[in-house]
Amino acid sequence: MALVGRIARAHGIRGQVIVNPETDFPEERFQPGAEVFVERKGSIEPLRITTVRFHRDRPVIGFEGVETMNDADALAGYEMRVPVDRLAPLPPHTFYRHDLIGCVVETTSGRHVGSVVDVEGSIGGSRLVIDGASGEILVPLVADICRQVDTVAKRIVIDPPDGLLDLNA
Repeated sequence: MALVGRIARAHGIRGQVIVNPETDFPEERFQPGAEVFVERKGSIEPLRITTVRFHRDRPVIGFEGVETMNDADALAGYEMRVPVDRLAPLPPHTFYRHDLIGCVVETTSGRHVGSVVDVEGSIGGSRLVIDGASGEILVPLVADICRQVDTVAKRIVIDPPDGLLDLNA
């Protein structure tokens, strides 16, 4: 399942929640009638979206069966996920975050850098968070640096500018 948002907190008294989106397409992902899933008490539960509006670039969402502030408050902190097969196809040279996590990163000269543990930022400025030998390394996810991205082989080849990999040494 792919992460698409995190429920931040209840909003108002009618059972709505504010969501921190983890998708570059929140307007398409969060639509009335759409289904998302949360893991609660050891089981996966579906939640059907009934209402959506945006406030300060964050969705305010109502769910079927979540009618009160207490109901909504009980959802705070949960991750909203969808099955990977429900994700929209992406244009060439774009990637879902979950496809990049776990990729081994090496330089064009073959130097092992580490493994991707997270992707930070948004569609306008993402960076790979790499667990390297000397700690965390941040590498901008741009074509000039990330020369080859093979999500099937879980491998990324980078051509870092001088000093980028030594920032955390």
